[in-house]
Amino acid sequence: MPMIETINLTKRYGDLVALNNLNLTIEEGDCFGFIGPNGAGKTTTIKILATLLKPSSGQAQIDGLTVGYQNRMIRPRIGYVPDFMGAYEDMVVTEYLEFFAAAYGIHGKQRRQVVRDVLELTDLTYKATAEVNGLSRGMQQRLSVARVLLHDPKVLLMDEPASGLDPRARIEIRELLKELKRMGKTILISSHILHELSELCNVVGIIEKGQLLFNGSVDDVLKRARVGHTVHVSVAEGTEKAAELLGKFPGVKRVNLVDGDGTFSGGTASTRVIHVAFDEGGGASFTDLPNLLINNGFRITQFTEEAVNLETAFMRLTKGLVQ
Repeated sequence: MPMIETINLTKRYGDLVALNNLNLTIEEGDCFGFIGPNGAGKTTTIKILATLLKPSSGQAQIDGLTVGYQNRMIRPRIGYVPDFMGAYEDMVVTEYLEFFAAAYGIHGKQRRQVVRDVLELTDLTYKATAEVNGLSRGMQQRLSVARVLLHDPKVLLMDEPASGLDPRARIEIRELLKELKRMGKTILISSHILHELSELCNVVGIIEKGQLLFNGSVDDVLKRARVGHTVHVSVAEGTEKAAELLGKFPGVKRVNLVDGDGTFSGGTASTRVIHVAFDEGGGASFTDLPNLLINNGFRITQFTEEAVNLETAFMRLTKGLVQ
């Protein structure tokens, strides 16, 4: 049985359809990256799964329990981390965590021990007596994660946890999420920092305008986004003549001269790279290019296939549509 499953999940706000027949399946122990532009429906989905919104139609289930009908049984199983943390004024970190631990029915010595444990896990022990409102944005996000770990939930629902963080704080949050993944938590995380999702997640879903475009492994989404092949070629001399020769090769769709810093044209011949794009289905012949260049007297200094990462896959699979 999947840990998280949605079946034709739909949410309407008047005439606006925020979610349109969303079907997701997330297995226990998965780290699922939820990708989409602003207004795509990511936060709406997460709030429904967190039992904070009711769907207009369809179903959402967590650990076999149905959202909207079995919320009291679902809530102990989940931890929800919103994009911005709400904090009570004049509370220090330990008071804040003990308040929420008490709300989960954790009392006495057990509560004090649980608070110490989550502070240690999130590397916040040295901030135990600091005021919550005085913490940096990164520290507050780590405290928000500590809060949802108090009752040891099976599922973590995280809405843009790295939003607005500086590079160091993002790295710290990423390492914390890796540790939670190693602990066997099922994690659903939405983010715009796609290269970090590719390091964290084994499964991704791409959503646009309330509709799921893709749901599968990271490798599968990269394969789907690959349209033909693009190779980067550099030669010691005669870059323009080499580009002209490569442009006549069967299956080549486009040849561009790009400066070594990645901008088009303008550099000297020795610093320029030839980008050779093949039509879909014609990419198999790109391995013949080195022989072509060598047989025509060119000395190759670079020959690499362009990698498709999660960012390029996102750009190719979405159209930039918003609600």
